[in-house]
Amino acid sequence: MNTEEVAKKVIELVRKQAWHEAVDTLYDKDIVSVEARTMDGSSPETKGKDGVRGKVDWWLENMQVHSFKANGPFVAHDRFVVQY
Repeated sequence: MNTEEVAKKVIELVRKQAWHEAVDTLYDKDIVSVEARTMDGSSPETKGKDGVRGKVDWWLENMQVHSFKANGPFVAHDRFVVQY
């Protein structure tokens, strides 16, 4: 997939709130997700698809979303932005 195809797939899945499908289809098995900091002093890095799926699960179980909107994608060369 080229950048534009990935960007379109991201926005498609985001708009459906298909978070697990996004992880399964778009993320590399060796993904590293990095938070700015952690509240408990643990490592800010989460490694691998299973770890990222765990973060998604935590978010879905602990957050209440009142509304959701995603704009884009905005593609420029080998990068893109999705605005939430």
